Amino acid sequence: MPATTKFAIPAGIVAALLLSGCASMNPTPLTTVELVSTSAEDRALAQRDVEPLSGALTLEEAMARAIKHNLDRRTRVLEESLAQGQFEAGRYDMLPKVVANAGYRYRDEEIITRSLDSVTGLPSLANPYISSERKAWATDLSFTWSLLDFGQSYYATRQNADRVLIAGERRRKALHILMQDVRTAFWRTATAQKLRNEVRATLADAAAALDDARKAEAERLRNPLDALRYQRQLLENVRLLEAIDQELSTAAIELASLVNLPLVRTLQVAEPAQALSRRWLQIPAPKLEELAIARNADLRESFYNARIAADETRRTLLKLFPGLSFSFGPHHSTDAYLINDTWREAGLQLSYNLLGILSAPAQRRMAEAGVAVAQQRRMATQMAVLTQVHVARQQYANALAQFERADGIWKVDAEIASHVVRREQAQMQTKLDRVSNQTAAILSQLRRYQALSQAHAAAGRLQASLGMEPTPEGGAAVPLAQLTQSVGASLKQWDEASLEAITAPLTPAEPATAPAAK
Repeated sequence: MPATTKFAIPAGIVAALLLSGCASMNPTPLTTVELVSTSAEDRALAQRDVEPLSGALTLEEAMARAIKHNLDRRTRVLEESLAQGQFEAGRYDMLPKVVANAGYRYRDEEIITRSLDSVTGLPSLANPYISSERKAWATDLSFTWSLLDFGQSYYATRQNADRVLIAGERRRKALHILMQDVRTAFWRTATAQKLRNEVRATLADAAAALDDARKAEAERLRNPLDALRYQRQLLENVRLLEAIDQELSTAAIELASLVNLPLVRTLQVAEPAQALSRRWLQIPAPKLEELAIARNADLRESFYNARIAADETRRTLLKLFPGLSFSFGPHHSTDAYLINDTWREAGLQLSYNLLGILSAPAQRRMAEAGVAVAQQRRMATQMAVLTQVHVARQQYANALAQFERADGIWKVDAEIASHVVRREQAQMQTKLDRVSNQTAAILSQLRRYQALSQAHAAAGRLQASLGMEPTPEGGAAVPLAQLTQSVGASLKQWDEASLEAITAPLTPAEPATAPAAK
């Protein structure tokens, strides 16, 4: 059988098997059992190492638990770790390449060659000869280094280092947003907890008064029109109370999700006694701008993006230079026909893409345009950040004024409700008056807590605009009790608006996983 036929049969069989294997691939959807089991494993993994809650949840502990256990924050931390890993791996691209090769070859026939006489051009009189064995092992160790590849890897590593820092800034920004969400959810939960019993008691009174009114209407004890108006006012109060109850019913679930606590448990919170401070409004606006420019996460990210764009320009221009590469390495073969079966080989190669000269101006313009865009974005981000600082400062002032007004109205409505209760007991007021005034007092208290929540949210926005951390870096790695104390100290420092912290020399806080200096 010819050699080509002997090789063709196995090759055809292998090709047929590969084609049949590729043709048999079909989409494989997940089964219900797999989905349920994987979801259960994910929930168990999410709750692993989460300290159980004992007693009421304070604002400091809620923020500390969110820092330590929030799932979205964990994702940001892992993204930063991924960027750090890419930076660490990219640094090795600058090293020369040392490649070890080993191979085996086999032929079923000898390599037999003929030669021609270099003078006459006729076949040589010598018999055909064999210069290589049918089977042999070959090994080599090659060392190669390219100047162009080194330059490209160098700037790529610098860019990856800046991307690590960008990931850290995004983590900081996500942390600031998380703290705002925790504050808002905490105060909504506190509002629901505070008003729950009063709302239910007033609903019960309204239901009893409505039953009495319907009985009076049925027995014709009152004018039918007056009775209907009486019922309508009661139903309107019931509608308002039910709307309040529905609005606040999801607050505890949202807070539990943010701090990674079981969603089915009843969550109790301990309302802090700290008062909102106006001291931040007394700090000059230029000082706040200075603090924001040095620490705002969005602005710091724009600076790093500008550095990445500048390095990309250098990488682009580097492609226009000739490529210089050097290679060296030992070789060995077990071919018995080789007289020198072990040898060392070195080479030097210079290459240049002549047609690359044509694209050089366009490449340069594109790179410079990228730098200009990054710089323009940085300037736009700086203006947006400064605007955000002034807007957040004004919103904080407005929220404080609204809270003070809502607090005053609530105190007046509470006094009115207490007087009406006493007058009803003296049979000088109707149940409708008591229910109406209690509803008004509950609404005033709701608006007070809403204004308080908005004031804390405005404080969080101002804090995020200034780039102030709720806790020192690396907080997620410390025990929960220690982290809670750290968050409490940070909140106290914020409430006191320590001028020493503001006027101190500003040193931007680098992420905990920042790469080594370039």
